Amino acid sequence: MSATLQVCPQVPLFLAAALFRLFADHVLHSNILNSFASGFQTRMKAVVKLGGALFKRDPDVDALRSMGKVLSSFASEGNQLVTVAGGGQNARVYIDVARKLGADESTSDLLGITVTRANAELFRLALGSVAVTKIPTMLSELIHYVSPGKVVVIGGLQPGQSTNAVAALAAEITHADFLVNATDVQGVYTADPKKDPKAKMLRSVSVDKLLSWAMAGDVYAGKYELLDPVALKIMQRARIPTRFVSMEDPSNITSALRGRDIGTLVSYS
Repeated sequence: MSATLQVCPQVPLFLAAALFRLFADHVLHSNILNSFASGFQTRMKAVVKLGGALFKRDPDVDALRSMGKVLSSFASEGNQLVTVAGGGQNARVYIDVARKLGADESTSDLLGITVTRANAELFRLALGSVAVTKIPTMLSELIHYVSPGKVVVIGGLQPGQSTNAVAALAAEITHADFLVNATDVQGVYTADPKKDPKAKMLRSVSVDKLLSWAMAGDVYAGKYELLDPVALKIMQRARIPTRFVSMEDPSNITSALRGRDIGTLVSYS
């Protein structure tokens, strides 16, 4: 039943205004309006890092569409989502050529960042109408574009910083409930599963252990094994709930976001 407010022409203007305020106050505190407003509340704030394996040398349109369909559906439920596009093989190829032409590491990084932003544009198209049309190029821009039911896609931001670090920063600045790092393997292993058949997947791993592994290796443009120290330090300080999953099946990502015990969970002491 809808309520209407009728004011007699003979009622003084100040009295009509007072009656209107009473009417408005009643509507604002009604259960109907509260129920209506609750439908627009953010159900979840999440960040998903899409590994470079999704962005092949020759982009796989079907794979991009499949991933876009799953993540756009998740956002359409009222969730706030940021996706970070990795560089993939094209970034590594361009960086390698740049080095051969005499480029320093910062210049090589900038070239890789350009490729990640091109990948971000491709994935934005794959998402359809739920995607924000702007690809932020600075972290300070990101917070102005996130909203319930929408997906913001970003690539790299600055030299010396992997897209894994970008994902961690995005999760921190948007106060994300969860970060999912989608890769081309099932989770975090004791060794490279592509090289060592005895490698075992860990159901959980501490951020301290990941950091010790990362600190033991070298970090160059286009070469950030698993997670680089910068990304891990950000995760450590913000204590971001994080899971590594395989993106071979895009539904693994949304399963992780919904609390399923899949892949590898990062723990904090």
